[in-house]
Amino acid sequence: MNPEVLSWWLSPAVLGVLGLCVGSFLNVVIYRLPVMLERQWRRDSAEMLGQQLEEDEGSPFNLARPRSRCPHCGHTIHWYENIPVLSWLLLKGRCAGCKTRIPLRYPLVELLTGALFAAAGWKLGPQPQAALWCGVLAALVALTFIDWDTTLLPDDLTLPLLWAGLVAAALGWSQPLSTALWGAVAGYLSLWAVYWLFKLTTGKEGMGFGDFKLLAAIGAWLGASMLLPVLILASVAGTVVGLGMKFSGALREGRYVPFGPFLASGGVAVFLMGPDSVASWLGWY
Repeated sequence: MNPEVLSWWLSPAVLGVLGLCVGSFLNVVIYRLPVMLERQWRRDSAEMLGQQLEEDEGSPFNLARPRSRCPHCGHTIHWYENIPVLSWLLLKGRCAGCKTRIPLRYPLVELLTGALFAAAGWKLGPQPQAALWCGVLAALVALTFIDWDTTLLPDDLTLPLLWAGLVAAALGWSQPLSTALWGAVAGYLSLWAVYWLFKLTTGKEGMGFGDFKLLAAIGAWLGASMLLPVLILASVAGTVVGLGMKFSGALREGRYVPFGPFLASGGVAVFLMGPDSVASWLGWY
């Protein structure tokens, strides 16, 4: 491809606009993927038990079907009502059919994804790695909100993210393969060890296996040396948010704050800071 054309397509402005559109799709993924997984688990359980599913359980439900509708009145959302951020502003944050308020989180996810895509373009410049990292950032955004909503980190996202990091390294698109491999190993085993130490000490489970896989995926993209700052940032942010929610009453009795969103945020922060800045911050130089 012509370098000038590539430079234009991978500019922060173009990637930012692309991120807005991807963010709109991520809103669908965040809502529908957990429902799709739950339906699949029910189908598998029914098949094992020899039971018959209800009719509505067998109706098509995936990332493309059925078309997006208002959950309150059933109004079908047309394409011009689904333009990232702009449609939400023109509709004044309300459904065109029943005027029910549309959650602010929808445009915020779009804006966040657009900002992260633009940041990747700014940091990496007009290089193919910028497009590669946009995919990583999109997956981390989806995992963040799914885990926050459901305390679930789907293998459908964590495992492809992990394998993509290893394959990208093997093809010479990111870091040396040995760095990515040991980053994945260190990411998984570090939280695995913490999990078992906590469980053997208290008899309780402090985190889910999805956290191990997510940190392994982050390690495959950043390397083992960057996992400590990721964990430091995630732990500090998680503690602050958890205490804030507890003292404000936002954290209900018996519930806990999922760790996945903070691992993802820590990974994004370390990526944007870069190895040199992180090493300087930790005093490794």
